Amino acid sequence: MAKAINIETEIAKILTKYGDEVAENIQKVTKEIARKGAKAVKQNAQSSFGGTGKYAAGWTSQAKEGRYSSQGIIYNRAKPGLPHLLEHGHAKRGGGRTDGREHIAPVEQEVIRSFEEAIKETL
Repeated sequence: MAKAINIETEIAKILTKYGDEVAENIQKVTKEIARKGAKAVKQNAQSSFGGTGKYAAGWTSQAKEGRYSSQGIIYNRAKPGLPHLLEHGHAKRGGGRTDGREHIAPVEQEVIRSFEEAIKETL
C-alpha cells in the first residue's frame, strides 16, 4: 500500500529548507561585502589623508546575524568619532569650518550596489 503524503507538510518543509538556504547565503554575502567595503574605505582614507596612521588602519567590519536578518557594519575601531568629522567637516577652534573630505560616501554607494547584485545572483 502506498503511504499517504500530506502535501501541506511537504511544501512547508521545502519552503523552510529554501528559506534557511537563502538566509545562510545572505549572511555569507553580507560578511564578504562588509569586509570588501572596510578594505575600500581603508584605501580611500590612506589616499585622502596620506600615510597609514591609526585612522586609516582602524577600519574594520562586523557582521550581525539573526535568523531572518543579516547586518554588515563598517566602522573605525581606532578613532570612532573621527569619520563623521572628516567626512562632513567640523568647526575650527578659532572660528570657521573645515571642508569635509568625502572618503566614505563613495564606498557606501559601491557597497550598496554590489550587495544588491550579489543578492540577486544568490537568489
